[in-house]
Amino acid sequence: MGSTALPAMRTAPKFIFFTDFDGTITQQDSNDFITDNLGYGAGLRKMGNGDVLFGRRDFRDSFQEMMDSIQAPFDQCIDTLLQNITLDAGFKEFFYWARDSNVPIVVLSGGMEPIIRALLAHFLGQDEANSLQIVSNNVAARAGKSINEEGGWQIVFHDASGFGHDKSLEIRPYANLPEGERPVLFYAGDGVSDLSAAKETDLLFAKAGRDLVTYCENENVPFTTFEDFSEIHAIVEDIVAGKIKVKDAATGRK
Repeated sequence: MGSTALPAMRTAPKFIFFTDFDGTITQQDSNDFITDNLGYGAGLRKMGNGDVLFGRRDFRDSFQEMMDSIQAPFDQCIDTLLQNITLDAGFKEFFYWARDSNVPIVVLSGGMEPIIRALLAHFLGQDEANSLQIVSNNVAARAGKSINEEGGWQIVFHDASGFGHDKSLEIRPYANLPEGERPVLFYAGDGVSDLSAAKETDLLFAKAGRDLVTYCENENVPFTTFEDFSEIHAIVEDIVAGKIKVKDAATGRK
């Protein structure tokens, strides 16, 4: 695949920032929130996440069960999230810096695009939200129903993988670009939906205290932790400016 087929290469960047959305760009996970409050609850959700983390089942199957447990109309789900989900404290400043510094941000999410776009428009404004490339799952109406009626919607997975959305498939074409054309690749994430991306980039930011840190330590994947995007911003800006090297930034758990 040539670079012309890769959307984030349009401006010939030297760096690309891939990121998860839920619990990474946002302070809370929107899918967890609607599962806990409108679906089968936190207990079953956490049990499913544990099964995924330790390889007892696929993320796709666990997430399907989570979403199927939610019977509320889709517009009610979005309204609930707009009232309760908050943006990471440092993301807005990082977004504008990255835009001005030709560091494309690509959102790779195991969630659903309509929810992500609604929340980003709420946090950043519609034009800014529209400027971001988002690769994620989607939603569709169930047979004979509208998505905005009780039990009317269902998740539509991005691909046929056990992840539902295998994020590595989006990253690898960039990683495989020839030397001299290939940018430095970053990824930020927090949980079980990020396992498919964990080994694919040059520097992985894993949110402190979350499942992705556990996975990286168990699998010997180099990473550095972050509390919020202000920490990511400082490190990425230093790398872009040539003040530190990527390999020196992977310091593990702080």
